Amino acid sequence: MHDLTHNFNDCSDVTLDTLLSVLSALSSACYVSLPITQFLTLSPVILDVRSPAEFAQGHIPGAVSMALFSDQERAQVGICYKQEGRDAAVERGFAIAGPKFAGFIAQANQLAPDRQVRLHCWRGGMRSEAVAWVLGMGGFQATTLVGGYKAFRNWALAMPQVPCQVLVLGGMTGTGKTDVLTALAARGEQVLDLEAIASHRGSSFGGLGLPPQPTNEQFENAIALQWSQFDPQRPVWIEAESNRIGCCRLPEALYQQMQQAPVLELVRPQAERLALLVDVYGFASTSDLILATERIRKRLGGLRTQAAIALLQERRLADAFELLLIYYDKAYDYDLQRRPVPIDPVDATGQPPTDVATQLIARSRQLQSGYDPVGQPVRLDTPLANTAVDLPR
Repeated sequence: MHDLTHNFNDCSDVTLDTLLSVLSALSSACYVSLPITQFLTLSPVILDVRSPAEFAQGHIPGAVSMALFSDQERAQVGICYKQEGRDAAVERGFAIAGPKFAGFIAQANQLAPDRQVRLHCWRGGMRSEAVAWVLGMGGFQATTLVGGYKAFRNWALAMPQVPCQVLVLGGMTGTGKTDVLTALAARGEQVLDLEAIASHRGSSFGGLGLPPQPTNEQFENAIALQWSQFDPQRPVWIEAESNRIGCCRLPEALYQQMQQAPVLELVRPQAERLALLVDVYGFASTSDLILATERIRKRLGGLRTQAAIALLQERRLADAFELLLIYYDKAYDYDLQRRPVPIDPVDATGQPPTDVATQLIARSRQLQSGYDPVGQPVRLDTPLANTAVDLPR
């Protein structure tokens, strides 16, 4: 192994034809390639050998970046390809990557002590083949993804079209929907927590105290992976959302399923809602709360905005939030009236999330008979549509 890595550290002295012939002869013995559906069912760590910028834009959730080229190196190879052609670009790529091969094996040893890895590049081409070959020579059992990350993206974009028995958890701001979703998940219910995936609570105040939001591409990827793991014969609980959570936009197919799903609406008295909001946002600085309030000035109105800001400056948070709820309650009512679906109120007054979850589970059992065998809500005034979805394999 030392001799092998030593030779590749000096790969600039090796002819392109020699490198390619060696790679072609040995690659089939060093790794196997699987389509996306089989690739995702395996358990070994996923190594993403694309550049750091490509990885940051979006990646398979749980994957680890092990870039064959840096962003600058990838640009160099691309320029070489355009100016000098494929052969020169391939040779340039080997010259850049060769000295890194020993490091790839060392990094893989840390990430995969069992010496089994999955890996991919953008299209399942030479980048993943080269790294798979190197790791194979280092004693690893490598599995590459047919079609690369592009194949995963096609799969991820199609996944939300698969119908599930969606139940929407509604309720005005401050009714504790997120805590109830957590309680449902703890009871073994299927939950898609969109706000957790988006790292945003959905309102102008939604980003306070949370990590930066993912890219929209990564948001879609995370949704798709979770969606693929749900049992279509069981309900999937999703909090009522607009089609955008902060800067993350919901996949259209998922949003349409949510719009057509029954709503179980949490109801709490305003005093409880205000106490919950103070508990959630009380940590935030006055300046951050004022900035979030300013963002909805046009919708809240100038006078109410100024009054709310004055209350925030005095740290009278409950009083300030009471003014803000005038806007948020109106927006919620407007959205609810547009939904042509059953809305079932659930009284959560004075109840902890665990007790509310118990109520909701009981209600959901009663609703389950209202779905067809593939999970579409049954509408008495419309025929069932063909719900078959052709997913990339």
